[in-house]
Amino acid sequence: METKRNLRKQRIGIVVGTSMNKTVKVEVTTKMKHEKYGKFIMRKKRYLAHDEENTCNEGDTVRIMETRPLSKLKRWRLVEIIERAK
Repeated sequence: METKRNLRKQRIGIVVGTSMNKTVKVEVTTKMKHEKYGKFIMRKKRYLAHDEENTCNEGDTVRIMETRPLSKLKRWRLVEIIERAK
């Protein structure tokens, strides 16, 4: 009997904090349309993501993936570093 995993959510964002050990703070910006007025609004949300090797630096563009709860606030893990900060 083979069980299938559901697809996990992925987000692309910028690392804004690296002060914690094996954890990075990633800010994801999304563009949404206002329901009433139709104007596009930029929404920002910050996620705590698990970075096993502490490879990220502030300003890096990264891809994170949803995972099981790793701590009180950490529910995402680092998949790849898309672009290094300059």
